[in-house]
Amino acid sequence: MTAEDAHDDATIVRTERRWATISVVIIVVLILLAAFAGIHQATMPQGRVETIDPTRLHLSGEFVESNLGTANEADGTVTVRAIGQQYSFTPACILVPVDTPIKLRATSADVVHGILIQGTNVNTMLVPGYVSEQFMRFEKTGDHLMPCQEFCSFGHEGMWGKVRVIDKAEFASRAKNGGRLSCVGE
Repeated sequence: MTAEDAHDDATIVRTERRWATISVVIIVVLILLAAFAGIHQATMPQGRVETIDPTRLHLSGEFVESNLGTANEADGTVTVRAIGQQYSFTPACILVPVDTPIKLRATSADVVHGILIQGTNVNTMLVPGYVSEQFMRFEKTGDHLMPCQEFCSFGHEGMWGKVRVIDKAEFASRAKNGGRLSCVGE
């Protein structure tokens, strides 16, 4: 073996050690990131999970039929309560004001459904026994289709709702008598 061959072998060994060291460092960093995320529950479900008995939705509480629809809150926000059930949303048409913070609270009475408001980033699952909460705000007036985006059995393709976004003044005049608002029948 010549001096030049020994030098080449030493260079190869040094290069392989560097790459092995870099690989080990990357693996250690990934393990530390995963541990950090796990410890701080960044990869876990939210700590606040609301449950509800889906067999008693219509009897009492937040999701009785008279409480479904849109309501003004004391702080100026708007809350929409809805139920998904085979093969409809209740209410079938949700009425909301433009440029207002809106909180959608919804659940399912039977199987997993999904609310997708087309033309927006609103997309949430409705799971029986759990209350889904989604915050939204609409920048302009108009109608948005709201199909069920989770296959819920035969008839799923006909499960559509609508969200109608109206002017704030018109919404305020409709809401002045209190009660729940919807645009069903309009």
